[in-house]
Amino acid sequence: MKPIRLLSLTLGLLLSCASLASAELLALLNYESKPDQPVRREGIAIMEIDPESQDFGKILMEIPLPSDLVAHHIFFNRDRTKAYVTALGKSLLHVVDLTKFPYRLRAIEVPDCKVGEDLVVSEDNKTWYLTCMGSSNVIMGDAVKDKPIKTLSSTDPAAFVLYPHGIAIHNGIDRVLVTSTVKPDMSEQGETVSVLEASTGKVLSTHKLSSKPSTKSAPVEIMFSPNTNPPVVHITNMLEATLWAGIWDPKTKTFSFHQVDDFGPRDQGMPLEMMYNAKGDRLYVTTAKPGFVNLYDNSDPAHPKFLKAIPAAAGAHHTVLSPDERYLFVQNSLLNLEGMSDGSITVIDLKNDKVLGSIDTLKAAGFNPNCIMPLPNHFRDAKTQVSSR
Repeated sequence: MKPIRLLSLTLGLLLSCASLASAELLALLNYESKPDQPVRREGIAIMEIDPESQDFGKILMEIPLPSDLVAHHIFFNRDRTKAYVTALGKSLLHVVDLTKFPYRLRAIEVPDCKVGEDLVVSEDNKTWYLTCMGSSNVIMGDAVKDKPIKTLSSTDPAAFVLYPHGIAIHNGIDRVLVTSTVKPDMSEQGETVSVLEASTGKVLSTHKLSSKPSTKSAPVEIMFSPNTNPPVVHITNMLEATLWAGIWDPKTKTFSFHQVDDFGPRDQGMPLEMMYNAKGDRLYVTTAKPGFVNLYDNSDPAHPKFLKAIPAAAGAHHTVLSPDERYLFVQNSLLNLEGMSDGSITVIDLKNDKVLGSIDTLKAAGFNPNCIMPLPNHFRDAKTQVSSR
């Protein structure tokens, strides 16, 4: 299947189809060549993933990337007018203005950042925080001008976070939480979550996330459960294969942490990403080895209740929900690692909790998708969008 190239699409065509946009379910997927390919390539594909669409599984557009960038994750700002692409291979952060077509990537130099992992944007849409696992620091950036403004470095004892990866923000309590995961070559592992003051970047406390005295649990991702008061975060421990929760105490202004699930008895390892439905009463957690999605009743975020595990494929990683929450899409690839990089996208019918099938478009072409994110449509009200800018 040959993708339709970027140059073959025009803004006029996109705007003229605005009335049909509601029938589309488009996803951004950054991809890289599988290790056995003779020529290395990277890019971002825009793919139709609606199982009911006649274009299901087709790549409608591609944005090329440098072959040595090792693009990793895609993140949105608060109003989803921008997409940020982190990179493992270069000290660069890329930003895309999603309200202007054709889409163009602009490189932001972040010289203090090596192995850029996760990014979050403040609730006022003015500041972003980028974790740099290779240089053990966090970069604060201006989310309007998109330039770094402060480095929270491991050389500063007041701002020390070893191998930072996952990051979550809650401006209502002025807190940012950062996980300490692994050294990029996996030779050393972290086991803590650090609590920072969002406004200053100062580390306020550090908490071990393991019930075992000698285990390096490698907490990897952390997210605030939506619609929760007091705030609750969930954390995946990648190497210990456990799920934890952190609960905010408004009186002491501190977090307490406890384990809520163990994936080991279900013969699952490497828990990675989490996602919530819009209401916040469902939590989805992926495990990369051998590849599952775990469904939880999140009515009580402090104690999510495991419901069932649905098989995906090796390397089950990021997930996307359809707007009506009927379908769950799972991107199956983790860092091109052997045994955890199937390269497919599993399609799950949540109404019946069963796998419908998989999208093998990238896999068949010799690529592994590294992330999947829903593409916001900023062209539905074309006249308003164009005239207001």
